[in-house]
Amino acid sequence: EVVIALIIFLLQLAYSPGPGNAFFASIGAAHGLRAAIPALLGYHAATFVVTAMIGMGAGFLLLSEPRVARVLAILGAAYVFWLGYVFLKASLQVQAGGEVGGAPLKIGCIDGALILLFNPKAYYIIGLLFTQFLVPPNVGLAAVLNITTIFTLNNLVAFSVWTLAGAGISRLFTSETTNRRINIVFALCLIGVGVWMLIPALAG
Repeated sequence: EVVIALIIFLLQLAYSPGPGNAFFASIGAAHGLRAAIPALLGYHAATFVVTAMIGMGAGFLLLSEPRVARVLAILGAAYVFWLGYVFLKASLQVQAGGEVGGAPLKIGCIDGALILLFNPKAYYIIGLLFTQFLVPPNVGLAAVLNITTIFTLNNLVAFSVWTLAGAGISRLFTSETTNRRINIVFALCLIGVGVWMLIPALAG
């Protein structure tokens, strides 16, 4: 019952648009699921570690200190904006001979991990998660690890779906020019997410 309730609780959080979803959809559109695997592994390895630490009592300084959260938000916004710029630049690049698109982007584990680590909203979601589900009799290290595992796997499935959706949209069109335009749209969406993250951070 707890597992089912937890998954239902996470559905709207994992599948709604956000920095991680936009990031992986952009990779999927540009290069497909296989190219996104290193970033997926990095993101969710970081998710598991951070979630477990918060569940065991660490990270509450971050959750209670607005200045730390603000710095993280600004760093996260700048990083997402920069990634969007990199995607946009690659989409606009023209190779010798007139072919559209540059060399495949090298998005690795660290890129995925930084998307999670620089997103303070993820920390608040994790904190809320434990306030809802780490309650008697569901307490202790085993409960923390169970919640952490379900949360991580649920996110992995959701972000894989977003990656496949981006790749699927790209495959619908055979024209290289159209594919480039789609990649540009995804890159601009990622830049927009970066701006959206930055505005409340600066306003705070």
